[in-house]
Amino acid sequence: MLKLKENVSLKKYNSFGIEVFTEKFFLLTKISQLKELFTQFQKESIRVHGGGSNMLLTKDYDGITLVIANKGISVLNETETSVLVSVQAGENWHEFVLWCLKHNYGGVENLALIPGSVGASPIQNIGAYGVELKSVFHSCEVFEIENKSFKTLSNEECLFRYRDSIFKKKSKGKYIITSVCFQLQKPPHQLQIGYGDIKNQLTGKQHSIQEVAKAVISIRQSKLPDPKEIGNSGSFFKNPILSKSHYETLIKIHPELPNYPTPEGAVKIPAAWLIEKMGFKGIREGDAGVHPQQALVLVNYKNATGDQILELARKIQKAAEEKFNIKLETEVNIL
Repeated sequence: MLKLKENVSLKKYNSFGIEVFTEKFFLLTKISQLKELFTQFQKESIRVHGGGSNMLLTKDYDGITLVIANKGISVLNETETSVLVSVQAGENWHEFVLWCLKHNYGGVENLALIPGSVGASPIQNIGAYGVELKSVFHSCEVFEIENKSFKTLSNEECLFRYRDSIFKKKSKGKYIITSVCFQLQKPPHQLQIGYGDIKNQLTGKQHSIQEVAKAVISIRQSKLPDPKEIGNSGSFFKNPILSKSHYETLIKIHPELPNYPTPEGAVKIPAAWLIEKMGFKGIREGDAGVHPQQALVLVNYKNATGDQILELARKIQKAAEEKFNIKLETEVNIL
């Protein structure tokens, strides 16, 4: 019989540092415990937490909070040019990136310093500086809650899109990711260094994955607050993707609007630019605010509640719709 803790604060289990409580709590270190947990407590509500970096908690939870904390990294197959690596879901994402850099395995260097766990990375299809997780994702092992069984999902089955996957929509709440398998490359590896900030930091023609990661880390540290110092969940909103006609209407009014054409013929624009243009960058309402260095990041300066941060987010969304006719979607999960 598994023993659960009761009335546990989740403040240290979410990067916003929001003080909410869960009725019951279980820290999972062995995947074999999943079947036992969902059998023993099958009539109770169970909510899964990974690294707690992509959520905004707004209220106490009357159920079981399950924190995935299984660890381990193993090489499944290796050739002269590539390597297949299996990573347990409870591993810290950035620690995994550092492990890859140490072993000279390429593909995730642009994703350095992204907060959260490895198990949460496919849900969001995390991405940064021109690279998305789907480019290195091979497959993942999942626990299917309804059948209390394990299965493997391929890259294609996960239906990855921009900051989206099968886990966020079609199969939300159906699976628990237990491990992720990555297809990584050995040097010489095609680097993605065309992103403006990285390109500006790197000089010369030849670069290593370690140099790219160092540039990414430097950029992120200069723009993004450390959750250990100021509560935040990284990018709070998705960058909106506009139709070409919508974009052309806006560019006539705002010729300085940054834009990134998509392969589908649409146009992606930076949410941070919109938020700054509307005057929200650096704003503070009590302990809830928008970071002064990065308008895409909402922060908890100390004792803000989830509702207070959500209220500020709603103000930003309303203003974006009124000024630009754009519906800003949240990147974080509101719970």
